[in-house]
Amino acid sequence: MALGNMTDPAMLVLFSATLAALSGVPGLFLKNAQAVAQKLAVFLLVIAVLAGLSGALAFLLHGTPVTYTIPCSLPFAPCEIGLDQLSALFLLPVLLISACCSIYATRYWPAANNQRTSSKLTFFFGLLTASIVLLLMARDSIIFLVAWEVMALSAYFVLTTEDHKPEVREAGIVYMVATHTATLALFAMFSMLRVAASSYQFSAMAAINPVTPLAAAIFCTALFGFGLKAGLMPLHVWLPSAHASAPSHISAIMSGVMIKTGIYGIIRVLSFFPHPPLWWGITLLVAGIASAVLGVAFALGQHDLKRLLAYHSIENIGIIFMGIGIALIGQATGQPLLTVLGMAGALLHTLNHALFKSLLFLCAGAAIHATHTREIDRMGGLARSMPWVAALFLVGAVAICGLPPLNGFVSEYLIYLGAFSGANTANGPAVPVMALAAPSLALVGALAVACFVKVFGIVFLGSPRSRETAHTQEAGWPMRAPMMVLAAFCAVIGIFPLLAARLIQPATYNWAPGLVVTGRTIRSAAPLGWITVFGLLLLALGVMLAVIFRRRTGQETVGSSVTWGCGYLKPSPRMQYSASSFAGMIVNLFAGALRPHVEKPVIAGPFPLQSRFASHVPEAFLELVIVPFFKAVDERFSVIRRLQHGQLHLYILYVFVTLCLLLVWAM
Repeated sequence: MALGNMTDPAMLVLFSATLAALSGVPGLFLKNAQAVAQKLAVFLLVIAVLAGLSGALAFLLHGTPVTYTIPCSLPFAPCEIGLDQLSALFLLPVLLISACCSIYATRYWPAANNQRTSSKLTFFFGLLTASIVLLLMARDSIIFLVAWEVMALSAYFVLTTEDHKPEVREAGIVYMVATHTATLALFAMFSMLRVAASSYQFSAMAAINPVTPLAAAIFCTALFGFGLKAGLMPLHVWLPSAHASAPSHISAIMSGVMIKTGIYGIIRVLSFFPHPPLWWGITLLVAGIASAVLGVAFALGQHDLKRLLAYHSIENIGIIFMGIGIALIGQATGQPLLTVLGMAGALLHTLNHALFKSLLFLCAGAAIHATHTREIDRMGGLARSMPWVAALFLVGAVAICGLPPLNGFVSEYLIYLGAFSGANTANGPAVPVMALAAPSLALVGALAVACFVKVFGIVFLGSPRSRETAHTQEAGWPMRAPMMVLAAFCAVIGIFPLLAARLIQPATYNWAPGLVVTGRTIRSAAPLGWITVFGLLLLALGVMLAVIFRRRTGQETVGSSVTWGCGYLKPSPRMQYSASSFAGMIVNLFAGALRPHVEKPVIAGPFPLQSRFASHVPEAFLELVIVPFFKAVDERFSVIRRLQHGQLHLYILYVFVTLCLLLVWAM
């Protein structure tokens, strides 16, 4: 189909991508007016987002899948883009969070104070948003890979904004190696899809035989490539350092949006196989359980606030993969209830995670902006000077822990229902895995609660632990307003999940069209109406308790004292819980996987010298497996470096010998 007019929802989305890509261009030329360029970029991006959101919402509710052929061609195939309900659903968080982060940046990363980096950051931020939108609209392998590479490079440049810092450069290198390793896997996957479907167009890949060895190879390369981008354990090696080193609004869009392209990719590829083998679903479910449990365990041992949030992204990616695995098991065993619950839970959790994780990163950025440190143990007592940020962080914390009445509870509830239903109705090798899913998800929720009790208690409660913390100010409205918008969406979805179900249902049917015949819907599979009732009751109870507490404290004389005085005459901030002491017992339970490093104090003699205690949870897979492997390879192949001696005539000889060998091989 040829390109339509601008009233077409797909054309609105395409216009949105174009305007977003151009939003940062003025900053490249207005070198002496960076503040004006930044505001202009935000204005253009917000216009782009409004156009894209209106198109995506209209299409999601009333549209039918459509594909357009752009009047230009690539070497391998015609250039096709399109829109369906699955793409439209993923567009919603991409556009919303991009707008929130761009507005947030005007106060968090003002151009007036960051002349060296502002134009670069603004330009590649818009390009990152545009590339993700184009990736979601791609309807052939070539456009998909082009958009994927633009997204990867744009993310690298925004990640390394502070490239004068060694740790940022190192994080950028790890990210670049990881993302191009994923790209190589996708090249192999799309090449095999080309062989299986005899075309690069997605429309020709609608019904590939899933029981062939080629299909198994496609599944494995897709899991590796997209899992590496999504941060699935143990393919997560780039994610903690990248999220910690990037500016906080960039961390928000990377965690909330960019890693979801890995989720979109695996879901899109799985849609090419209407009847997948059972072992595919079991594999994804097991991988999701491992990623969720280990992700939250690693998060508990962190001292860096943003690195802790990054590990929670790994945890939630695992929860999403659990939902996808349950959906695949339902397809393989002919149980539409499992398919609906699993895929609806996965898609809704993708949307929910984008909201509450972006909220948490923006709140963390506000705290870091005020204290100039990411170390949890150097913060404390921020709720007094930053009550808005504390309250909004608490909303995000409750949501990410899967507690009612916020949105994280709804999506995890759907996955719980799928796991319980599968354990009761499944047979064969899927039974033990399905039976393990529900208690694993419960364990993840409990550990997440413990982790965020630690974070909120140490960062926002208690007494200030450093000079920087003692003199902080509330975040300005350009930072607070985006956080309030995200918190409002977390509350609306959590209290009125039927509204979210109306958005998720078309995408679920689009992924598995056979569900339409069965008549299974999200509303019939889960009692979402009762969630609204109990959510409103819980909200009313909370308001009532707050009013009672307010009245009682207003009528009585209330004394004040240092938090956690514990009866000491002169308590100091050092007597408070630290990140290590709070999580020490749980970290020890997972010591086999976390490999914590502990430096214990040495106390000897009746008058011991000053000593210290320190603990560190390393990135175990990166530091203990990948880095030693590459060092060993480097040592084994170091002899080859002798061939690089700088003598041109020998280089020409190498080329000549290579050509001769190729000619002999071709004969």
